[in-house]
Amino acid sequence: MTDTRWPTVAAEVVAEVVSALSARLQKRLDGAAAKLADRPVVRTGDDWSVRIDDETVLVLHAPGGTVRTADDVRCGCLLTPGCLHRAAAVTAAPLAAPADERTPADRQTPAEPVPGTAVDEASAEEPLTPAEAEAVDRLRRVAADALAAGISGAGSVQQAELLRTAHQARLLGLHRPAALAATVVTRLRAARAAEPDHRLADLAAAHRELLDATTMLTPRQVRAAARQTYREVGSLRLYGLFAEPVVSATHAGVTVWVVDDDGKLATVSDVTPHADPTEAAQLAGAAAGRPVRLGDATLSHRDLARAGLAVQGATRTDSGRLGAGAKVRAVRAAGAGWDEEPVARLWAEPVPAQVERALAAGRIPHEQRPAGSDLLFLDVTVLGPGTVPGSTAPQLLAECAGSTVALLPAQDHPRLAFAANLAALASVPGLPLRVVGRLERATHPRLRLLAAAPAPGPGPVLNLPPEYRDRINLGLERLQHADLPPDRPETLPSAAAFAPQPPFHLLTRPLEQAVTGGRRALTGRADRAAVEARRLRSAGLATAAQLLTALHTAAADQERDVFGRLHTTDHLAFATAWLAAARYQEEVATALCAAAWPTGAA
Repeated sequence: MTDTRWPTVAAEVVAEVVSALSARLQKRLDGAAAKLADRPVVRTGDDWSVRIDDETVLVLHAPGGTVRTADDVRCGCLLTPGCLHRAAAVTAAPLAAPADERTPADRQTPAEPVPGTAVDEASAEEPLTPAEAEAVDRLRRVAADALAAGISGAGSVQQAELLRTAHQARLLGLHRPAALAATVVTRLRAARAAEPDHRLADLAAAHRELLDATTMLTPRQVRAAARQTYREVGSLRLYGLFAEPVVSATHAGVTVWVVDDDGKLATVSDVTPHADPTEAAQLAGAAAGRPVRLGDATLSHRDLARAGLAVQGATRTDSGRLGAGAKVRAVRAAGAGWDEEPVARLWAEPVPAQVERALAAGRIPHEQRPAGSDLLFLDVTVLGPGTVPGSTAPQLLAECAGSTVALLPAQDHPRLAFAANLAALASVPGLPLRVVGRLERATHPRLRLLAAAPAPGPGPVLNLPPEYRDRINLGLERLQHADLPPDRPETLPSAAAFAPQPPFHLLTRPLEQAVTGGRRALTGRADRAAVEARRLRSAGLATAAQLLTALHTAAADQERDVFGRLHTTDHLAFATAWLAAARYQEEVATALCAAAWPTGAA
């Protein structure tokens, strides 16, 4: 059958096939991959085939939807196995998540629980062996090259080298830096393809975390477990909170958040690979309607978001991922409203404590982060559309504990319902809401909304359908005109003014410019950098000024040949300067975000 989607390809296969190309063919790889990606793909069982011309057919053998060896990529042309077609195919296909790691979408898949591969305690703190140290150093240098190249320069060959080096590190048990390298490649591909889920801040964070892991982490941290360990937790009474669509460059599905009697959060997910980003939102919606794979439960993920489960023999990871092993038994039970226990206690935590918890969660790797630690549970009152510092686009503003908060879509994918729902809510100033969202770190309060419900107390309320149980999953369901309060004011109340902020963007901007345009984006700007450094010093940000100067100096420190052409191949000093500035920016941004939110009780 004809299919527009490609199978996923293991990272080591991409590295092996691309490295087999001659230098001449490597220069043509990006263009060839772009052309091949537009060709129709025909699937027959576990084989995906693409016709190159009248006489040549390219075949990808992918049992289970993933190409696992280089021999599984076969081409009928005369230049195989070193032909451009094979390399273009593995470059155009989505990158598969390693079998021993979580999916890039995070969050979780409904697979059977697997034993954890925890690091042996006796050897965890031992110094790195010479082979391990060499692998870490090599990965750090390749990561520096990828940063220095920028989005446009880090093409297929650069990505393949990063994947090859990461695979070598993984074979030595250095799982964390290897996984971070794969994340950098995934986000680079999303950026180069201008995919809807691409965010420059996410790519910058991936670069920072990879350089940090290969520069600062301890032996225990670089040898971190590749899998999560499921632990038996006995019987659980779970209450559904909301459902969240999961849409990334390679995966799509849904995650349902639940809470137990002790107020501890957990997740149940159905996330699978995809090869067509245009269909990712539709696949996420379909996943919400599929049955929950947990014991004998007979309800969909959308139903679980509003119902409950009684589970026996439950297993759960430290990050809250519920296992679906053969011994697990689960049946449907009654749910609870957001104003009922034990759910209501999530909103009883003071706002400052919630913000502190969410900011602290940002320092913890995803696989170790407690479930829901980055979520905020707030009662807000809609103010209407308005602007915030640093942006001219109108955003939904709301009042929370005496402060003005910008409410943003949890994801920017155009086919998800987030943006349309926030636009509908913006038309109802004065509407009190009880919301769940992720803290967006910024110098003014920002929250990426996931779900909403009428707030307890007087005032206009949403008229949601009975089957919604007084809550709406903002990414999966759309508010209709009839759902909004009938009596709405014609004029909008004025939003509170935001406090003036220090010119910290003068450091943030060149960091992002380096990620976008590479090292060359910061060369030839010494005079402007000096002016910006003086502005930072006058604002009391002397350290930021020093780091900005060091970053531009490192970017400009390049050797030239006798003809005046740049030929610097060592970008480690530049990457080190960028990392120092990025780590400082991370800490200051966290402090400014904490100071922007209310300091009193909710």
